[in-house]
Amino acid sequence: MLTGMQIAVIGGDARELEIITKLTELDAKLFLAGFEQLNHAYLGAVKEKMEDIPFFEIDAIILPVAGTNHEGVVETIFSDERVVLTKDMLQATPQHCTVYSGISNQYLNDLTKRTNRKLVKLFERDDVAIYNSIPTAEGAIMIAIQNTDFTIHGSNVVVLGFGRVGMSVARAFDQLGANTKVGARKSEHLARISEMGMTPFHLKDLKNIVRDADIVINTIPHLVVTASVIANMPSHTIIIDLASKPGGTDFRYAEKRGIKAISALSLPGIVAPKTAGQILANVLAKLLKEDVFQRKENISL
Repeated sequence: MLTGMQIAVIGGDARELEIITKLTELDAKLFLAGFEQLNHAYLGAVKEKMEDIPFFEIDAIILPVAGTNHEGVVETIFSDERVVLTKDMLQATPQHCTVYSGISNQYLNDLTKRTNRKLVKLFERDDVAIYNSIPTAEGAIMIAIQNTDFTIHGSNVVVLGFGRVGMSVARAFDQLGANTKVGARKSEHLARISEMGMTPFHLKDLKNIVRDADIVINTIPHLVVTASVIANMPSHTIIIDLASKPGGTDFRYAEKRGIKAISALSLPGIVAPKTAGQILANVLAKLLKEDVFQRKENISL
């Protein structure tokens, strides 16, 4: 339980609703900023403007997946007001206050560093990334179906990267009957790809591999689908880039060549916001319980 814990949930989308539900069930007291257009009421949660939140009492701040922009603005779909997290607000919190965000940027990194507050980037955790790979794979399948006139079964699919997302995506397309080739650099990844019954290849051979590709799916956040790679693709090939910004595809050249290239960011929040929210809610609940336990231990010492 999180009884007695006071948490500010600032901005967000449908995923934050699952977080709010979970934390109120655990008896935390929540202050919701950027939610004035939300009709639903939660027992144990109150809507406040940012300037009215009692930051001096706040044990944790939960930001949306994107955190803030480079000016401290927090995106929210439930408000028309400008929601900004400032240094003064964070400085007013107790020393133990922890900031939770999906990802971060220079503004948020600097803000937490200057105020000496702990920042937890949830999307850097293996458990979150692995759970999120499931709706990501389903979203990639949805995009492939929507943008092709042939079945995935029997098509030639090339997946780039065999990390937490790449593994789930490759497995999903392989199980749908695609002829799945997976590109990686590490020998252990190439061995695992082979063990799973798919065709491994080293990324240095990508130019040749894509010559008969119907669908290319990139999960590597570096430029790997270059102009020279795209030049070797059939004209009907579609590229689905799942990597974080700026992606790993030369989108300019793909457009010039007439190859459809789709940047598919944040698929879990788009195709399965409820599940994506529950993933974050469960991990946050675990981390917040650990925080409560740790502070109690410190007090007893």
